[in-house]
Amino acid sequence: MAPPATPVPGPVRRWVEGARPRTLPASAVPVVVGTAVAIAGGGFVWWRALLALVVSVAIQVGTNYANDYSDGVRGTDRARVGPLRLVASGLASPGAVKRAAFAAFGVAGVAGLALAAVAGWWLVAVGAACFAAGWFYTGGPRPYGYAGLGEVFVFVFFGLVATIGTAYVQLERFNGLEVLAAVPVGLASVALLVINNLRDIDTDAAAGKRTLATRIGAPATRTLYALAILTPFVFVVAIAVVRPWALLGLGALPLALIPVRRVRAGETGRGLIEVLGQTGRAQLALGALLAVGIAL
Repeated sequence: MAPPATPVPGPVRRWVEGARPRTLPASAVPVVVGTAVAIAGGGFVWWRALLALVVSVAIQVGTNYANDYSDGVRGTDRARVGPLRLVASGLASPGAVKRAAFAAFGVAGVAGLALAAVAGWWLVAVGAACFAAGWFYTGGPRPYGYAGLGEVFVFVFFGLVATIGTAYVQLERFNGLEVLAAVPVGLASVALLVINNLRDIDTDAAAGKRTLATRIGAPATRTLYALAILTPFVFVVAIAVVRPWALLGLGALPLALIPVRRVRAGETGRGLIEVLGQTGRAQLALGALLAVGIAL
């Protein structure tokens, strides 16, 4: 008997799924942690924090749509297991997905300009770099995601830039705490990308997409994942030297150990989609508890 056909998502749901909501913790957590740093520094401004969240989430959504478009037109997504791909599945035209990516970047741009107007126009250059990083991950003639550099850019932009930037637009100054807090945030975001690339390692290799996972192989990628999701807790302890309540972040460790055990045990295919969700929940818990601890 043939397996039941997968139901086709409706017009709205397909775009929601195409935005890859399981990856969105990577954009929310740095804003939450950066805002906690601002609270600790006595400079919390709620509407600036909200605009920073809009910028971060919109860039993430735009990047996801841009990735869907670029991989779709290249044919990389044809045999991929994982979240819905709009172009590869034929549920949306390449042009429509490209326009959705630009629309999301546009929302981020408007919110970013409002922040730049009050916190410094040099932030426009930072925003432009973020847009470029989102588009050229798989877009353009030489996408850096195909060169094994995705993890580096994720750490920089969804760790350092997003966390430090969120704190800066509220405090309007830099301090060591926001830099230290940005490291575990960035590493947790890297863990999300590593799981995506581990899941897609065979199809990416077949399509000529040379991610870090395809370059170092599955066993080393599994070790990299464990390091990326567990090392943040070392930094939680380091942050606790100056903000003792940051140790609350260790409460997320049990949630992180669940996907680590599955990955180290050899989980493959669709099982890694569940691991992606578990990783996102661990990242959210880490971010929330660390933020509370820093703010206290």
